[in-house]
Amino acid sequence: MTMLPERFEAKVLLTGASGFVGGRLRDALLEAGAEVLALRRGSSPEPKSASAIRARSVVAEYDDTDALAALISTEKPDFIFHVAGATKGVHYSDFQRANVMPTRNLLRAVREHHPAVSRFVLVSSLAAFGPSSPAKPHHETHAPSPIEHYGRSKLEAEQVLAAEAGGVPWTVLRPSGVYGPGDADYFNLFREISSGRNVFFGNRHRWFSAVYVDDCVRALVLAAKSERTRQEAYFLCDGTPITWETFQEAIVGANGKKVMTLNLPEVLVDIAAVGGELLTRIDGKPRLFNRQKAMMSSQAAWTCGHALAKEHFGYVPEVQVAEGVRRALDWYRAERWL
Repeated sequence: MTMLPERFEAKVLLTGASGFVGGRLRDALLEAGAEVLALRRGSSPEPKSASAIRARSVVAEYDDTDALAALISTEKPDFIFHVAGATKGVHYSDFQRANVMPTRNLLRAVREHHPAVSRFVLVSSLAAFGPSSPAKPHHETHAPSPIEHYGRSKLEAEQVLAAEAGGVPWTVLRPSGVYGPGDADYFNLFREISSGRNVFFGNRHRWFSAVYVDDCVRALVLAAKSERTRQEAYFLCDGTPITWETFQEAIVGANGKKVMTLNLPEVLVDIAAVGGELLTRIDGKPRLFNRQKAMMSSQAAWTCGHALAKEHFGYVPEVQVAEGVRRALDWYRAERWL
């Protein structure tokens, strides 16, 4: 359970509560005393967990501007955490529909019906700035240069927020790779290593930044409450860029079993990406792995720093990789994912 540093007795409108980060944020807010109203689309799953049921839930589509306006004018939340979004799609328009349009329409409802909201917090991504270099992690002063649809749509959502907020106070957080209990993406590494295979696809010595989910959640709330973060954007990470070799060795160490390390050629990634796109053409279903994602994985580094977040709202990561992967592994085992 993510524990916030202090009580947070406020009404919060939260999007993306059925997802990894959003669900963890919901639970932390509830434990801290917040009244949480979870906004979900009609296609989202019904709340099932005890904590999800504790949060009030309302169904609304992001393209239904009347419904959003009615929700905001009726509820008048103190804080809005917009976490919902999509990481996969076929065309850029799919990402605009999932990441840009909801931001614009929700912001419009707030601007017109509740501009006195304490903060509109948008969860963006390091992908909005594109790859870095191993020797030069991204800083907030750098120019964004996303290289694929997801990153471009996240950057566009940030730009919409900055351009159309009017008097609405906002803050943007750009997490690096978020991992921890409940995550389904990094879980694939844990599953492979638990099966005795530590596999690299040409990425063994490439660099990335990560952040443990509880540190990410804590940062979101700290930033929302700080006056200094109004109309500002920040990167989030645990402070120490690492290689995939180091990250996977931490999982191996936490797992405590012998593994066979396989260094497979990167061309297999390209082949798998093409295969994923061919399947999408057949059934029309977007897949997480395609040539866009293969391009992301081929970069030398996806890194950032968190110095500005520390300076502006006191963010200090509490969980480093060795401890974070141990906690995640314990959760996967307890929940019978492994």
